[in-house]
Amino acid sequence: LMLGMSAIGVIPLSETKLLGLVLALIVFLMEFVATIFAFLARDTMSAATLGLFTTSWLTLGIFALMSKPGLTSVAIGIYLFGFAAAVFLLAVMAVPAKPFFTVLLFLAFGRMLMSGIYEVGASHAFYTISGYAALVLTACAYYGAVAFALEDAKHRPVLPLFRRGAADDAFSGYRNQLERLEAEPGIRQQL
Repeated sequence: LMLGMSAIGVIPLSETKLLGLVLALIVFLMEFVATIFAFLARDTMSAATLGLFTTSWLTLGIFALMSKPGLTSVAIGIYLFGFAAAVFLLAVMAVPAKPFFTVLLFLAFGRMLMSGIYEVGASHAFYTISGYAALVLTACAYYGAVAFALEDAKHRPVLPLFRRGAADDAFSGYRNQLERLEAEPGIRQQL
């Protein structure tokens, strides 16, 4: 939300350092805690994804804190390209089981790609497009948050998240999940 609002000009350049502070402290810490819980829950795909995004909030936050407001950076552009490539691969891996997360990840990929193109010297229009992509991503994330909260409260899916395969099997009881336990990281002796 904040990156989108910054990119479309709602958050003024004079507040860039405040934006960086929020990203580096609040957003980073919240997602870091979520990353730890994903690892503890043994959801390696979610943990890897959350961990990748966790470090991005810290990186982008520190950059916003340390740089002159409105300044672009080839280094940040290259970082965003690398980050976008990793998110693209995660999105492709999510397709078979988690279509909702696939959509979120592809939106994040597009936002990062547009922002990276702007950072390496393209027109401001790319940054603006990245801002609108961030706002669509925010709306989808809010939908997911409500869907997961309702699912947790009702102990059943309420709003569709379109799970398939192993993600859908997680709702068919714990016995199916325990059958795979001995082959999971943390149980087997090697990765």
